[in-house]
Amino acid sequence: MSTQLPVVTARFWRNRRSAAIAGIVFGVLLLASLTMTRIALSEDSLQSLESDAQRRTLIRLSLHLVPFAGIAFLWFIGVIRDQLGSVEDRLFSTVFLGSGLLFLAMLFVGAVTTTSMMEMLAGANVNPDVWAFGRGSTQTLISVYAMRMAAVFTLSVSTVGLRTAAVPRWVAILGYLVALVLLLAAGEHRWTQLLFPAWVLLLSVVILVTRPPIRDGSIG
Repeated sequence: MSTQLPVVTARFWRNRRSAAIAGIVFGVLLLASLTMTRIALSEDSLQSLESDAQRRTLIRLSLHLVPFAGIAFLWFIGVIRDQLGSVEDRLFSTVFLGSGLLFLAMLFVGAVTTTSMMEMLAGANVNPDVWAFGRGSTQTLISVYAMRMAAVFTLSVSTVGLRTAAVPRWVAILGYLVALVLLLAAGEHRWTQLLFPAWVLLLSVVILVTRPPIRDGSIG
């Protein structure tokens, strides 16, 4: 008597390249956006932004990249989930989809709030209290909540990758380490936030250049 095993075959992953390209676009764009934001906010004060037009320009440029990164990430999620098909675990599939969408929603909300704050800087007599409230709210949303969702997303993708042999084992294990850092350190050490798009970029490149294992789906 034979039992079907939940393994990934070429049939399930015929569109791996679509997921890989979307992941690469997301990784590159979000890495660029976060890096520009961190550089522009290296001097964390209202006065430095008011007096330095180049910093404001850098932030605006980073904000322009966010919608395109979000579109690529949504496409990445959709293609991955579609190609897993019947081999996906319902629990991890739900966590994977939910955490990814929550991360994206909070990323967009943070970008909208930051855009509003930049418009505030363009006017005269910026209220320091309103600015501090907006700055603190945005930092908490992205650094605490969005990055925790990114960690959950990374954990779920890594787990599915191990269970289905869709990606090399070392990529999944690295994903667990990235998720741990995001859970514990992303709020205080904001440069660690770059680990999430960097890991998605690595995962996507690996998916692009490697073939999924084709195995016999039965055991005796």
